[in-house]
Amino acid sequence: MSVAFVPKRHRGKAQINQETIQRLLDENDQLVRCITEYMQKGRAMECVQYQQILHRNIVYLGTIADASQTWLQPQTSPPMERHQH
Repeated sequence: MSVAFVPKRHRGKAQINQETIQRLLDENDQLVRCITEYMQKGRAMECVQYQQILHRNIVYLGTIADASQTWLQPQTSPPMERHQH
């Protein structure tokens, strides 16, 4: 089962680290290979479950990327307004 499928009781508690991301990327590589193989054999219906897992993994990785961009952006103050006297 995909590492992206986390039980509700564990959601938000997992540490996102490079190892977790790499496992997802490796899993996605295998999923793409499997999907390609099924498609080449004309067994498209059999690869639907793998496509769903791949989709969830990609969405999860995108969520991680978006969150990390938010954390990495410097917090800047709005520019000071100039008042003319």
